[in-house]
Amino acid sequence: MGRETGILVVVATPIGNLDDLSPRAAEALRTADVVACEDTRRTAGLLRHAGSRAPMVPTHEHNEAGRAANLVERVRRGEVVALVSDAGLPGVSDPGRAVVDAMHAAGLPVSVLPGPSAAAAALVASGFAVEPHRFVGFPPAKGAARARAVEDLLASTVTTVAFESPRRLPDLLARIADAEPGRELLVGRELTKLHEEVVRGPAGELALRFAGPPKGEVTVVVSPAPAAGDDDGLADAVEALLDAGLSPSSTADAVAALGIGRRNAAYRAALAAEASRSDR
Repeated sequence: MGRETGILVVVATPIGNLDDLSPRAAEALRTADVVACEDTRRTAGLLRHAGSRAPMVPTHEHNEAGRAANLVERVRRGEVVALVSDAGLPGVSDPGRAVVDAMHAAGLPVSVLPGPSAAAAALVASGFAVEPHRFVGFPPAKGAARARAVEDLLASTVTTVAFESPRRLPDLLARIADAEPGRELLVGRELTKLHEEVVRGPAGELALRFAGPPKGEVTVVVSPAPAAGDDDGLADAVEALLDAGLSPSSTADAVAALGIGRRNAAYRAALAAEASRSDR
């Protein structure tokens, strides 16, 4: 890593076990002119582990937009800025994206040192299909947005990875189990830490297992929805209801109420039909 020109180095940090810090990441923290971090108290321990005495600059969700301009100027002056979040890779459900975007907008170099990721670890541990897959971050906390997010998780035909707070995990699992108790899920708790727990099973079973909020950070992996069948009656009903101006969600409600088919199957069919129409 040369010092002739400045650079932003995005550094992945351990999600639990400090021994997962890579040699390259440790070297980047030792040689940086400054470390932009989410929480200085938490990062101080990481820097001690890496043998770094670099000064820290708080860069979190509440000040990231404003801090980005200052970090851009530091890189312009030739400094090496290391960007870290509390755990994992900055910008993945953590602060960091705005800083990276500002560097690109200013024409300044950015390098990413990959490393630990709770989303990737849980995805691999699940054994579900990974090509393709998607990551949705944290579902909305409440209200209609949360209900729509659960519908989206169940309707997705690719494996989906989500983060969830331990306090809201029982609600998320109960909602999925109410709709599809047999849907296969994985819950990863405290990944890479001493009390790591990785559990895979039907939603109904996991909802009972995690009926109360667990301790620690949680990652949930939802298996893909089964492929839509060749039910012409369901497809015709969905098309007719969409033609009448109903939304995919309302269409699914109507199909289930009329006894034409299962709500989840109708919702997936409605989403597919709308996507097909938009491509025409």
